[in-house]
This record gives sequence, structure tokens and C-alpha cells, in this order.
Amino acid sequence: MDKKELEKVSDFSLGEENTAYAQYFIGKSYLSTLNKEEAFIANVTFEPGCRNNWHIHHVGGQILICVGGHGWYQEFGKEAQFLKSGDVVYIAPEIKHWHGAVADEAFAHLALSVPVEGASNEWCEPVTDEEYNKLK
Repeated sequence: MDKKELEKVSDFSLGEENTAYAQYFIGKSYLSTLNKEEAFIANVTFEPGCRNNWHIHHVGGQILICVGGHGWYQEFGKEAQFLKSGDVVYIAPEIKHWHGAVADEAFAHLALSVPVEGASNEWCEPVTDEEYNKLK
């Protein structure tokens, strides 16, 4: 997808291609750090079909604030949730999950986390095409 088109997905800065975490994504994403004081806030933009691997936030959770396009959020063992601008998802610590764009549209969310001593992310297996393609 053209970068100019991705910049229109939300009012927040698109940032740079998310190469540091590319190994944990299927497809291309972009990351823009918005705040590092007290709470970390980043705008994450996913190209159509892009999603991150299953992962777990240990000790500290995460909040997603959807700001553009449409996407998916799924906790392991549960049905996927369709996401649209204005939706807010709280992800408790130790919950295995993934999130990303729908197949035919870009998606952006703010990812918010509060630094907690001992917090870490555990990246797990990719969301397979078979799992992803079942979502409608």
C-alpha cells in the first residue's frame, strides 16, 4: 500500500516502517512513538492483512485505542473481535493475543502501556493464514 494512503488512516503520525519488530509481524506495519513520559504511547499502523504474532505481555498489560480503519483483536481460545475507530481494548497481563488489520483495509491503533518493573513481551507463533482467513 502506498505510504501516502497509509498516512490518511488516522490523524496521528504514521512514523517509520516497523523494522525492529518486523520478525513478529506478517505484513508491513509502521510505528510512531507519541509519548515516553510515565506511559508509553505509540501509533501502530498496519497495512491491509498485516497482523502481529500471538504474544503475551508479562506483568504489565496494554490498552489499544483504535483510531482508523478496521482491524481484529483475538485472545487465545476466544472468538476474534472486529475493531473500528473509537473502540478501546484492555489487554490484561498474561493474556495470549494478537491484533492487526482486516484483509482489505489498513488499520491504526494507539498502543498504551505503563512501565512496570519486570514487564516484558513474549512473542509466540504467527497467526496462520488459515486462522486469519476464517475471519469475516
